[in-house]
Amino acid sequence: MTQTSMHKEATEKALQHFGRIDILVNNAGRSQRSLFVETNLDVFRALIELNYLGTISITKHVLQHMIERKQGKIVNISSVVGLIGAPLSSGYSASKHALQGFFNSLRTELTAYPDIIISNICPGPVQSKIVENALTEECEKVQSIKTDQSHKMATSRCVRLILITAVNNIKEAWISCQPFLMAYYLWQYTPSLAWWITAKVGERRIKNFKSGVDADSSYFTKKSR
Repeated sequence: MTQTSMHKEATEKALQHFGRIDILVNNAGRSQRSLFVETNLDVFRALIELNYLGTISITKHVLQHMIERKQGKIVNISSVVGLIGAPLSSGYSASKHALQGFFNSLRTELTAYPDIIISNICPGPVQSKIVENALTEECEKVQSIKTDQSHKMATSRCVRLILITAVNNIKEAWISCQPFLMAYYLWQYTPSLAWWITAKVGERRIKNFKSGVDADSSYFTKKSR
């Protein structure tokens, strides 16, 4: 995805093989687990190159084909942190906010093509290796913390909800288990309360992180027992 010079050729190969492109799912990305003050600038650059610039580059090539056909679907896997902020993920959150802003703006430029649908998916914690593969303070440093994923949504459930979103042409979908889903609604309708709660949860996440354990799992696992 970061080799943007190859995106035109990749799009042309897909068209040669399938004859058309009905849907583009922008799912490439990498997360982050590090404090801003301890993180090299190269990490932020890498997150933007992959999560944002790589995504809009491939979209630019595929969209041209969709415009010619006057139809298509673009499904973007964003994140809850594309809507709100979170400690230890400042660069990741920035890249997902950029995606949200870009595709919401692009949608307004495509009003002449009502059959080209853009859907932004904002998942919360989902069972995957995203934390294990997250960038840290340095691009070459490997994340060594093993995570407890029992509190996260099953991957199969998340995929099913993404497909439902795409089939029904929903512009934005928040996908998560509780209590995370409730947090989205608090940010939407009661931001002052959401700021207070986020600060409390964020303080615990940072404490866990500095103690060498997963930022989230010990907190939510403990609370659920």
